Amino acid sequence: MKIEILGTGCPKCSATMANAEKAITEAGIQADIVKVEDLNEIASRGVMMTPALSIDGEIKVVGRIPTVEDIKEWLA
Repeated sequence: MKIEILGTGCPKCSATMANAEKAITEAGIQADIVKVEDLNEIASRGVMMTPALSIDGEIKVVGRIPTVEDIKEWLA
């Protein structure tokens, strides 16, 4: 499973990364987390607001910090 955090490194993006890491740990699953900071790459995926989170290529949230519980639901 591949989780991508799309954002430029702002505090909201960092919080999204921390929530994703916590969700993976709590869910007890194996996943790779990748940070995507290139604005052209982010825009090419149709994301116009950050942070955004993608799981296996599917954008799950844009423009807000997902909760740990949100992420665990998407991982299930």
